[in-house]
Amino acid sequence: MIELKNINKSYGDLHVLKDISLIISKKEILCIEGPSGAGKTTLLKIIGKLENMDSGDILFNGSELNNLKGTKLCEFRNQQIGFVFQFHHLMPEFTALENICMPAFINNAKTHESKKYALKLMESLKITDKKDNFPAQLSGGEQQRVAIARALINKPDLVLADEPSGNLDIEQANSMHKLFNKLRNEFDQTFVIVTHNKDLSLLCDRTITLKDGIIS
Repeated sequence: MIELKNINKSYGDLHVLKDISLIISKKEILCIEGPSGAGKTTLLKIIGKLENMDSGDILFNGSELNNLKGTKLCEFRNQQIGFVFQFHHLMPEFTALENICMPAFINNAKTHESKKYALKLMESLKITDKKDNFPAQLSGGEQQRVAIARALINKPDLVLADEPSGNLDIEQANSMHKLFNKLRNEFDQTFVIVTHNKDLSLLCDRTITLKDGIIS
């Protein structure tokens, strides 16, 4: 599904990623772990086209991504990739349901169909009763589940998660770890997860370790 070929990225004199090559299969749950500063988040952002690499190639379902720019790039990220960040980034003035639907609305999807699918996702995530709550009225775990539903609303092929359990307590984190397998089986998504959590990495299909900018 995704093939990275000789990815390099530097910030000034700091060579963060060094000739990274990697193949990620469809419906795979891949964990990326490693010490702080190893380049994990940078690699995740490059896969999601949130950041440019200095050199290398990315193939997504056989198509080259290097030349995607402007509107085409925005459409690709909106339709093909879901993002889950550690700090949720929910919009405080919108309800949980509205936050989940926002990427679908940006994609000009029909309001009724978007809300119907959002409620299906919320049911799967056990937060349907929170649909009219604003982010400030939700717990950290509930906010993260809203963020996950938002990542899935456009039925993307790929979901990228950066420390998705890093802002949760132990009970919430354990629940979320099991959730990714459930979602993969139910919605056929591919997951790439950056984490320091060993328990989460054990639940993934495969774990790679980044150290000093290379896959060790």
